[in-house]
Amino acid sequence: MSYTYDYPKPSVTVDCVVFGLDAEHDLKIMLIQRGVEPYKGEWALPGGFVKPTESLEEAALRELKEETGVDKIFLEQLYTFGEPKRDPRDRVITVAYYALINLADHPLNAQTDADDVAWYSLEELPTLAFDHDKIVAIAQQRLQGKLRYEPIGFELLPKKFTLTQLQKLYEQVLGTQLDKRNFRRKILKMDLLIKLDEMQTGVAHRAARLYSFDEQKYQALKEAGFNFEL
Repeated sequence: MSYTYDYPKPSVTVDCVVFGLDAEHDLKIMLIQRGVEPYKGEWALPGGFVKPTESLEEAALRELKEETGVDKIFLEQLYTFGEPKRDPRDRVITVAYYALINLADHPLNAQTDADDVAWYSLEELPTLAFDHDKIVAIAQQRLQGKLRYEPIGFELLPKKFTLTQLQKLYEQVLGTQLDKRNFRRKILKMDLLIKLDEMQTGVAHRAARLYSFDEQKYQALKEAGFNFEL
């Protein structure tokens, strides 16, 4: 059965805000340099048009892989942006996603319609195409809010990390200094960290103990009503 519509149909795109934390604890996002018009040569979030045969998340994952070489990451839907003139080509509605990854685990490789792909510090972002500055701002707000009640920050860290690395992650994302003793007391009291029989290597200062996050224990506690809050 075929249908006709009396109303014009807008196009739908997806855009991805991918956060990463570098070795200096600087919070960054992944940007592509556009190889096509509009905004050819300018920096933007990875993304593109949704095909009729795929879901929004499938489109987001496909565009990420096609434009940056990054794949097999967890994405969460962020917000829908639909200002009538947000795209000079046509009436385009975009569904934004955000993700958190460890930079070292995901080498970048510009492909398809991206001339380049790079990590940019949130403190030193270039002028972004479309309304991507608004998308980044909302993603940052979401990250700051969610970090306080879900342990999503561990996605930004190596599998093995120190308590100092964990604290610096929270300070960087939240934009505030945290009391060292109080932070460690709270995080250790939750009993969600596995204390490893390993120490840091290759550091100039005194080597610190390494820990890992107990994902299975957290999921079990979450189902029982556990409230993660820092």
